[in-house]
Amino acid sequence: MGIVTNRRIRLGAGAGFAGDRIDPARDLAERGELDYLIFECLGERTVAAGQAQRLRDPNTGYDPLLAARMRAVLAPVLAAGTTVVTNSGSANPLAAAEVVADCVRDLGVQGPEGRPVRIATVTGDDVLAAVRTRDPVVWETGRRLSEHSEELVSANAYLGSDAVLPALARRPDVVLTGRLADPALYLAPLLHEFGWGWTDHVRLGAGTAIGHLLECAGQLTGGYYADPGTKPVDDLAFLGFPFAEVAEDGTAEFGKLDGTGGLLTARTCAEQLLYEVGDPAAYLTPDVTADFRDVRFREIGPNRVAIEGATGRARPNELKVTLGFRGGWLGEGQISYAGPRALGRARLAAEVVTRRLVALHGVEQDAVTVEFIGAGAAFRGLVPIDEDGTVGGVDLPEVRLRVSATVGDRATAEAIGWEVEGLYTNGPAGGGGARRSTTEVLAVRSCLLPRELVHPEVHIMDVAL
Repeated sequence: MGIVTNRRIRLGAGAGFAGDRIDPARDLAERGELDYLIFECLGERTVAAGQAQRLRDPNTGYDPLLAARMRAVLAPVLAAGTTVVTNSGSANPLAAAEVVADCVRDLGVQGPEGRPVRIATVTGDDVLAAVRTRDPVVWETGRRLSEHSEELVSANAYLGSDAVLPALARRPDVVLTGRLADPALYLAPLLHEFGWGWTDHVRLGAGTAIGHLLECAGQLTGGYYADPGTKPVDDLAFLGFPFAEVAEDGTAEFGKLDGTGGLLTARTCAEQLLYEVGDPAAYLTPDVTADFRDVRFREIGPNRVAIEGATGRARPNELKVTLGFRGGWLGEGQISYAGPRALGRARLAAEVVTRRLVALHGVEQDAVTVEFIGAGAAFRGLVPIDEDGTVGGVDLPEVRLRVSATVGDRATAEAIGWEVEGLYTNGPAGGGGARRSTTEVLAVRSCLLPRELVHPEVHIMDVAL
C-alpha cells in the first residue's frame, strides 16, 4: 500500500449530459484550480444517436457540442495544467480527436511550457464483432441475439478505468473516450495519481462514490433538487458546477465556486448518491462492486460537504454492453388548441388524424400514440378526462396535441406530421403552432460480455502550431 500522504487531487464536473451548459465549465476551468476537468456527455440514448449519425456520415458520431466545449475551456486548462477527460467521443472517438485538434489550431494554444498539445484517444468499446460471435442473451427479451429479426447496428461496452490508465500515463492534455462507465471518468485520474490497486476495494468504492456524485454536474449543486416552496435554490439561472478535493485515503470534500448559483448540502448529495442506483449495497461498475450503505455526509461550511464511508467488493467478470437495433422511423406532429372547449377540439383532431393514418397510410391503430399535453399527458391516462371534455369539471384554457407512431419506413413516418399539419384548414377550429418531425429510431437494449473479449487501445496525437 505505501505511505498515505496529505496530497489532494481536485476534480471538476464540466458536464453532466450531452446537452449541458458550457459557461459553468468555463468558470471552473478559469477559477477552479483543477487538476482534472471532466465532461460526462454520454448516455445509452446518446451513444445510440451517435451511432445513427455515424451511419449517415462516417466522419461524425461524436458529441455535437464537443467543439464548443473545447473552444470554451482549452486556453484556461492548458494555462493551468489541467487535464480534460471526456467521453464526448461517443460513437467515433478518433473523429472527435480531429475536432479537438482543429480547435487547438484555430485557438493557437500550446501545452504547458510551450510543448505540443497532446490528445489521447481511447477506443475499443465498439464490440459489435465480439457480440455477434458470442451471441449473448439480450436482457430485455431473454432471447439470444441471433433470435432477433431487427438489424443490429451497434454494440458498445462500458469500459472501466483500466482502459483510461494507459492514456493518462502518456501525460495528455485531453483524453477522449467513447462508452466509458460514468464514475470511471473520475476514478481513473484518482487511480493514476494515487496508485490505488485493483484489490483495494475500499478506495475503489470510495472513488466510485465520488465519481457518481460528480457525474451529473449541476444535479449535485441543486439543479435536480430544486422545488419552489419546499426546496428553494438560489440563482438557479447561474448554477455553479461542483468540484471535489480528494485525499489519498478516498475521503473527499465537495464544493462549488464562490459567486455561483445553486446549493451544495448533505441533502443535495444524498439525493444524487441514490440517483440511478438500484441496490446501494451492490452498485455494479466495470471497476468495482460499490457499496454505498454506510456513506456519510457532513457539512463543513457553506456549500462545502465532506464524504466518507463508501466501500466495495471485487468487480464483475462481465461488462455491460449497449446494443443498438434499427427500430424503424418515428413520425410526430403537434398542434395547439386554446380557448373554450380546447380539450374537446384537440380530442376531435386526434380522432381525425388517427382515422386518416389508418385508412390512407396503413398505420396500425395500436401503433398510434395520442397525447394531450396539459391535460395529464405525463401521467399516461391516470388523470380522468370527463365526457364533456373537461378535467374534473375544469375547462382547460389550452391543450397541445401530439400524435406519434413508429413505423417501418420514412415516407409513412413523414405522413404523420403532415396529417397533423393538415388540421390547420381542415378543422377542427382554432388549431395553431403546428410542427412535425421524422427521426430514424435505434432501439436500445443491453447484454453482458466477458471482459477478456474487450480490448481497449490508446491513440496519441500531438498537435503543434
